Amino acid sequence: MSKQASKSTITLKGSTEIVAEFFGYSINSILYQRGIYPPESFTKVSKYGLPMMVTTDEGLKKYLSKVLSQLSNWLMLKLVQKLVVVVCSVNTSEVLERWQFDIETDKDVTATEGSKEKDPKEIASEIQAVIRQITASVTFLPLLNEPCTFDLLVYTSKETDVPMAWEESDPKFITNSSEVRLRSFTTKVHKVDTIVSYKDE
Repeated sequence: MSKQASKSTITLKGSTEIVAEFFGYSINSILYQRGIYPPESFTKVSKYGLPMMVTTDEGLKKYLSKVLSQLSNWLMLKLVQKLVVVVCSVNTSEVLERWQFDIETDKDVTATEGSKEKDPKEIASEIQAVIRQITASVTFLPLLNEPCTFDLLVYTSKETDVPMAWEESDPKFITNSSEVRLRSFTTKVHKVDTIVSYKDE
């Protein structure tokens, strides 16, 4: 008997969990790789078949947990278009890097109806490829020779009900920038494309 590829049913809820988890690890990876937080404030865990660095800073953990929880709610309502990690100079507030994750959601799948099929191993493999590129980004991104901080921007539909803790923001584009498109991954319900822009020297 020939082996069949194992397919799993992916619902909007299941896909939202996969995408939100990916964002959590990606943000941690960017903050570690780009030296936004000191390396000693991270610990190593295993995820997607890779060693991943995640923060042990309680304030940052609390902040990311709150953001990802809200992001999950908006993903379930199919309101999210992009998540952007913006890296800025502490001294001048100038935007030095912009990590943009574009999100496309299947129109036919809702919280109560519809699903797609895809092998979870295939999804994990695609995510692994994206994470590997984020990790390798230090080879082509300019050195950040000054203290930096970060902002998270979430692009949502106009009708989105925004909590009080969130505020409107400008897009924080970079003047004179270059960009590199990284790999994408799809759960068949959500497709996520990644682009990093950085300031030209």
